[in-house]
Amino acid sequence: MQAEAGRVDGSYPQEALSSRTLRSETMLVLALSLGASAVSALISFIGSLTRPEALGDQAARLNASAAPGRPWLDLAWQLFGISTALVPVALVAHLLLREGSGLRDIGFDGRRPWQDLGRGTLVAAGIGSTGLAFYLAMQAAGFNLTVQPESLPSVWWKFPVLILSAVQNSVVEEVIVVGYLLRRLGQLGWTPMGALVASSVLRGSYHLYQGIGGFIGNMVMGVVFVLLYRRWGRVGPLVVAHALLDIGAFVGYALLAGHVSWLPTV
Repeated sequence: MQAEAGRVDGSYPQEALSSRTLRSETMLVLALSLGASAVSALISFIGSLTRPEALGDQAARLNASAAPGRPWLDLAWQLFGISTALVPVALVAHLLLREGSGLRDIGFDGRRPWQDLGRGTLVAAGIGSTGLAFYLAMQAAGFNLTVQPESLPSVWWKFPVLILSAVQNSVVEEVIVVGYLLRRLGQLGWTPMGALVASSVLRGSYHLYQGIGGFIGNMVMGVVFVLLYRRWGRVGPLVVAHALLDIGAFVGYALLAGHVSWLPTV
């Protein structure tokens, strides 16, 4: 059979995508990932506001058991959830390859591991303490729910799953909300300021289930991350920073909850 023209060597030509196609593609990617999470967070927040309890007396629970009392089934569900959450990132990789680029073009690759690690660690150190102080202040003021980062059973896989969950969160958010979204908005003719606002507001929106503090704090973090991405041209350091922040939150809560007076619990 004759090979398809232009693909004898297995390569695919770059497609010229219309603005309409790019808009539709972007909306679909968000609808399958963090855009849907933003809508879910809004509904959750409305539910919290309309409950008789104060926000600070309610809990926003993350990394909960999926099969209480059945640790192996629970582990299977945890790994399934982490794996399927990464599918939109695979979709983004496919879409970028289709246009002749790839994840490498947004700086999600292994070209500069030590530089990404160093920069990400510095960013996490700078944001971590400030973010914790902001959360504690907003929770005490009644503008935030009490965030419970984990409630997994005390089994051997607890901490590995928490770390995997943190890495999954960081990859999904930084690849889609920073690298992919900014690229697409730029191609659609958005101004740099408009794209920064859109990315940051989206980041805040899917954290709204935590309360007003979760929305504001993550929106500010979104601004910082967009500015750093534009300076460095890589999402790699942002993935590292986000992963370290979430690992600190998840593992730190597991180790400290109930043992220190300053950490709110419900």
